[in-house]
Amino acid sequence: GPGLLEVYAGGSLSPSFSHSLYIHLHEGEKPAFCFICPHYTKQAERVRGVKFVHSSLSTREGRSKMESVKLFGIAIPFGIELYTALAIVLVSLLLLLTALLATVRRKRADTILLIGLSGSGKTALFYRLRDDSTHQGTVTSMEPNDDCFVLHSELSKKGKLRPVHMIDIPGHPSLRPKLNDYLPQACGIVFLVDALDFMPNVRAIAEYLYDVLSTVQVVKKKIPVLIACNKMDKVTAHSMDFIRKQLEKEIDKLRATRNAISAADVTSEVKLGIEGEAFKFMHCVNKVTITEVSVLTARIADIEQFIREQVHP
Repeated sequence: GPGLLEVYAGGSLSPSFSHSLYIHLHEGEKPAFCFICPHYTKQAERVRGVKFVHSSLSTREGRSKMESVKLFGIAIPFGIELYTALAIVLVSLLLLLTALLATVRRKRADTILLIGLSGSGKTALFYRLRDDSTHQGTVTSMEPNDDCFVLHSELSKKGKLRPVHMIDIPGHPSLRPKLNDYLPQACGIVFLVDALDFMPNVRAIAEYLYDVLSTVQVVKKKIPVLIACNKMDKVTAHSMDFIRKQLEKEIDKLRATRNAISAADVTSEVKLGIEGEAFKFMHCVNKVTITEVSVLTARIADIEQFIREQVHP
């Protein structure tokens, strides 16, 4: 457009040629072209709106102007240099766009976290969801299992399916703080409970669950939590309703103890439930549901449905 691009040309311009050239420009507008010529006349200079600059093309400045074009205010030489500069600009823009997209992907909450006490079946669930197999190791995991994959049960489905980013966080008490590192990415949490060996560990389970539900990031982002009562294939496993009631009772006790501590001592927790009422999972700001599963027998449909509700195909 006018004024955005200056093209420099050299040579002698006769007054008649200068005048005939200008009649193609709109009078009163900023000139689109600026000519550098060693010879011009007062008649050409009087043509309104046209800017003529006198310069000797034999000088270095004249030759530089004659052979350059201004792009975004920067003089770029014609020829190979111009194409090189344009290529650099395009590549830079492409790299910037790629970096921005990568940043958006990192910030996007699309991760499912598998948590729970050691031995609750987190790692077995991770492999069941990914490979439809079970992990038979007996040693407590000391490092998270982290992978992005399409759920095995969906591999036979037609159409494009969105992979799920799954992280199995070790249940050892010293490793639980790792959960905070992954919460910014989380869109859902599956909390596994060993329904077979529940009562001896009910206090520890309730404390871990309380810590999760009262975490600022979980409450602020309203991250949904699914409590999955595992090992329901065993005859002596406790029912889902029994586990829910026991956990609510224990969390209610913990709530009374934690609320007695001054806010200055507990800065990273949010008070759970409704004051003056016994704690219920339905009182949580984020959605908390409970279900029965058996990772060993691949009875995990409710978990898969929960995952797809958070990570849409």
